[in-house]
Amino acid sequence: VQLQASGGGLVQAGGSLRLSCAALTNPYDINVMSWFRQAPGKQRELVASITSGGSTNYVDSVKGRFTISRENSGNTAYLQMDSLKPEDTGIYYCHVNTGWKRIDFWGRGTQVTVSS
Repeated sequence: VQLQASGGGLVQAGGSLRLSCAALTNPYDINVMSWFRQAPGKQRELVASITSGGSTNYVDSVKGRFTISRENSGNTAYLQMDSLKPEDTGIYYCHVNTGWKRIDFWGRGTQVTVSS
């Protein structure tokens, strides 16, 4: 499954960015769509996820600031990031889990840089 992510960039602290991820697959095969991030010198961490049923999950550090959504059971997920902080800086990776075998696929990553 090919993932096409976009929307990263440079923004000042307090600003907003919106990431999008399109999974080139049958949307009904998608179990979970997620965004992970990796900051310099740190391990990759789960930022937010949304299941096929619409349940969402967020890492504590972004709760109340980030919102993950998915278009009408489609194959595109969005991550709306508001009130950005310098510690949100990193490479953001789109992730999809698909099918009954629950296979994981990753996008290439998009850079998000928040300046103080």
